[in-house]
Amino acid sequence: MTAAERIKRVAPSLPKELARRGFRSWGAATSSRRPLPSYLIIGTKRGGTTSLWRNMQTHPQVVPMFPAAENLKSPHYFDINWDRSESWYRSYFPTEQRRERARRVAGLDGPVVSGDASPYYLFHPAAAGRAAQTVPGAKVIVLLRHPVDRAWSHFHERVGAGTETLEFEAALDAEDDRLRPARDRMAAGDYAYDESHDFCSYLARGRYWEQLETWLGQFPASSVLVMRSESYYADPGNHLRRVFDFVGIDADVELPDLRHMNRLPARPLEPRLRGRLNEYYRPHVQTLQERLDRDFEWDLTADRV
Repeated sequence: MTAAERIKRVAPSLPKELARRGFRSWGAATSSRRPLPSYLIIGTKRGGTTSLWRNMQTHPQVVPMFPAAENLKSPHYFDINWDRSESWYRSYFPTEQRRERARRVAGLDGPVVSGDASPYYLFHPAAAGRAAQTVPGAKVIVLLRHPVDRAWSHFHERVGAGTETLEFEAALDAEDDRLRPARDRMAAGDYAYDESHDFCSYLARGRYWEQLETWLGQFPASSVLVMRSESYYADPGNHLRRVFDFVGIDADVELPDLRHMNRLPARPLEPRLRGRLNEYYRPHVQTLQERLDRDFEWDLTADRV
């Protein structure tokens, strides 16, 4: 029995935090045998990152993070935990031995991959450079959602989590003041985590080209796959196969029922506010489409309700 298996066996009798520390210690001790991730799913927030990550885990050539029982999506190394060591980051990924076992069990000849998925990676101004420094050969996957729908869903998530007390329009009006302290610190090179920058960035996170430009400045365009969230949700099977092919694994696999995770009920957005946001985002979407030379098919007519 391996040390990791012994920890897992006694974990129910230990405080959860102690068990996690045991796994991390074991993972760090074996970090030299743990390859870095093959792919990163970087966002956008409320754009389907969790759904795509979860559905990718159904592929026999995708091995989950360590320990698998924790069902981890990301250790947030490139956004929140950059002060940790690379060994700490590697501790979250499966060993070569674990990968070989997955190959044998599934009867595979092709590669086995693992990944990291954090919607804050796209928005965090230092994440692209950090990722390029650590995993320069990684495939980068981006899901972009209609920016107005994304902002409205983001707001509902924060209200549900108890971190937002303002009404939506008041939160939009307050955003610049809320984000300014973190933005000023980050401009000066201080990237310490700031909840307001993460939680209250309803407008800013929908200015997609500002964020994508940073990543495309660090990774070749051939290593960055950008998909519409709406297209993924409408036809997850074909889009998932596209992702499988992109990361270099067998796309011709039988897919289970694909799940839409973290779906949030939301009341309709007031037409006046939707019109305001459509107007705000129109030039930003135009820039995105021009730079990527594609039509994202988002209706941003001022009077759309």
